[in-house]
Amino acid sequence: MDASWLITTFFLISASAAALGLVTLLVGLQRTFATAPELDAESTDYGGDPIDTSLTVVIPAFNEAANIEACLRTVLTSASPCQRWKVLVVDDESSDATLAIARAEMSQLECKSSGENPEGQVIAAGPRPEGERWVGKNWACSQAMHEVSSGWVLFIDADVRLAPDAIRRALHQAIREEADLFSLAPRLVCSCLAEWMVQPIMASLLGLGFPIQETNEPDSSVAFAAGPFMLFRREAYVAIGGHRALAAEVVEDLALARRIKHGGYRLRYRLGLDAVELHMYASFSALWEGWSKNWFLGLDGSILKALSAGGVVLLMFSTPWLMVPGALVMDRLLPAGPLQTCWQAITVVGLVGIGLQLGLRLWTLKRFALPLKHWWLMGAGGLIVAGLAPTSVWRSLTGQGWTWKGRSLSS
Repeated sequence: MDASWLITTFFLISASAAALGLVTLLVGLQRTFATAPELDAESTDYGGDPIDTSLTVVIPAFNEAANIEACLRTVLTSASPCQRWKVLVVDDESSDATLAIARAEMSQLECKSSGENPEGQVIAAGPRPEGERWVGKNWACSQAMHEVSSGWVLFIDADVRLAPDAIRRALHQAIREEADLFSLAPRLVCSCLAEWMVQPIMASLLGLGFPIQETNEPDSSVAFAAGPFMLFRREAYVAIGGHRALAAEVVEDLALARRIKHGGYRLRYRLGLDAVELHMYASFSALWEGWSKNWFLGLDGSILKALSAGGVVLLMFSTPWLMVPGALVMDRLLPAGPLQTCWQAITVVGLVGIGLQLGLRLWTLKRFALPLKHWWLMGAGGLIVAGLAPTSVWRSLTGQGWTWKGRSLSS
């Protein structure tokens, strides 16, 4: 077989593998989400009255001036989840206007007289102890617990937006299911162009690897939770050591979920797509920093898994878009014959792959309410993810450029 046939065969196999991978992804997503448990609708178990318990909503915030106002407004205007509840913002030494904005929102709350309003408080986390390694939001969350005496504590991120009944529904369901940790998977919302290219791919990958059945099975060792919305029974949280015991953990939500489940406590993980929205990144640089922080560790800290996953994404999402133009050129250049027929087949298979990507976005539109906007940029998104994979491995292993909102994660 001469070189021209070898090249042609390689491209035909690659295009076919991309299409097969996309079919597998679609089928897997459909199977996974067909039985995925969701947050219950508004409960009438308590006759519409606030349940007799207490809750503290903790919002750790570091340089969240762009998010904290919208987040706080959705929380402070929530339907009362229980008889006694409080909202606590913990400023983690922000260098922007986060603290001022949070205080302004809380002061507006104090001017209202409605009994439905929660108590509000803004505190400063203060500097991290010298000689100790604290990463991410662990320090702010641990400091918040000095102010928490309620029966339940809900940790949410500042880039979260809640439906008015989200907290009440979650608390009621957690109590009914006797959960010690009740976590909701949020709906991803895209804002900048970089998110439109990457987030639909990430949402699909997370969905396929969504260990929801195993997570909710007490006999399984699999544990998973979504950091943006984690509702703990305070006694269980304290018993496992909370965020303080995980000071150096970058992916602290998974670590907390594992401590809960492996400690014999009850973990419940549900879809909360109609209750919790997550606005993750406002720019390409923020997206690059965020996903390169988590990619490697999210794949068990395995170099092989991290690089292989990046290669698979490149194959499935970028290959069809790259091959179709080249195949059309070769079809025109080659004389009629078997070789030209093969390049025509590559064109067809590549177009099938592109069609399957559209089908994937139609599925995410139906299941996740994610619009079709910029769906045709998934090929570019595949290239970005493929670049994120080795970057994440390098940063995580060397500590160079491994940051969270500009803060080093390696020291």
